[in-house]
Amino acid sequence: MEAVARGELSVEEAERRLRLTAIEAVGEFARLDVGRELRREVPEIVLGDAKSPDELVDIARRMLESAGRAILSRVSRDKVERVIGEVKPPRYRYEEKARMLVLYADNFKLERTGGRVAILAAGTADVPVAEEARVVAEEMGCEVKTIYDVGIAALHRAISAVKEALEWGADAIVVAAGREAALASLVASLVDAPVVGLPVSVGYGFAGGGLSALAAMLQSCPLGLAVVNIDAGVAAGAFAALIANRVAAAGRNRKL
Repeated sequence: MEAVARGELSVEEAERRLRLTAIEAVGEFARLDVGRELRREVPEIVLGDAKSPDELVDIARRMLESAGRAILSRVSRDKVERVIGEVKPPRYRYEEKARMLVLYADNFKLERTGGRVAILAAGTADVPVAEEARVVAEEMGCEVKTIYDVGIAALHRAISAVKEALEWGADAIVVAAGREAALASLVASLVDAPVVGLPVSVGYGFAGGGLSALAAMLQSCPLGLAVVNIDAGVAAGAFAALIANRVAAAGRNRKL
């Protein structure tokens, strides 16, 4: 900043350097990338299922201090209660189906981008992973429409869901599906928006546990379908939100 003030460094170069160096250490067990949102427009999201309650408390406190928000994924209710009880955030949201906890500092304000993400889930068993994608897209400033239980076992439901998503004006569509995951191919064959395939570990027998869903999505014939890992709701939500936010930004620039 001093170099910028002296005219020795451009604002753009200073911003680039800040983005590269904004990493916050927490004890011996975590190195938080607190500059990720500035650098990539994707916030730091901490995977909580393998971390102890003490570690999550320390991480949440440091994230609130550094970024004004802490997003913890895959946290059980007992860990949620421990974090909230010890950190005592001014505001928080706990999405039980998604198993996600978001804590906010007093001065944190989530800016809405105008991006729109539709999330379709084939069956009710796919909903928890779809909800994970929803929370992430919302925390990246998007408006989200969820349309659940629209698998191809009743084709009319799927067609109706696609029509609803398009009429709403979705910039990107996430399709969460297990078993043979045919819904992803169907949606991609009908829409002009990018589709993010989210294979879910629902199914049993041959190629169960999400493998058949992943393989089917990867082998999908329609173009315009990108696929994330099995049960990777965070990745699907972030990818769809990046697309939607770019679309929204382009629309604003055209108006200017």
